[in-house]
Amino acid sequence: MIIVTTENIPNHKVTEVLGPVFGLTVRARGIGKDIMASFKGIVGGEVNQYSEMLEDARKQAIDRMVKNAAAMGANAIVMMRFDSGEIGQNMSEIIAYGTAVVIEKV
Repeated sequence: MIIVTTENIPNHKVTEVLGPVFGLTVRARGIGKDIMASFKGIVGGEVNQYSEMLEDARKQAIDRMVKNAAAMGANAIVMMRFDSGEIGQNMSEIIAYGTAVVIEKV
């Protein structure tokens, strides 16, 4: 599955647009991560626990988006984007979305 953030894929042409596709995940921060982040907030610097959690969430969102696109018969996703938000005080929502297409090499 080719995934790009652009509208076109070099050396390929879109033969069919299948429609929007997305992958969604919601992650909750644990109390351990919150405690470690609090200490990091005092001394400053990157909060690795949260960075790792968000990176894993993005990977899972992409995996789910790819699974949905494959089920539609796509072999590529164009115009891929991420969006995120918060649910409550300790949960983060990550969504990967784009347009599922069928492409062929030119």
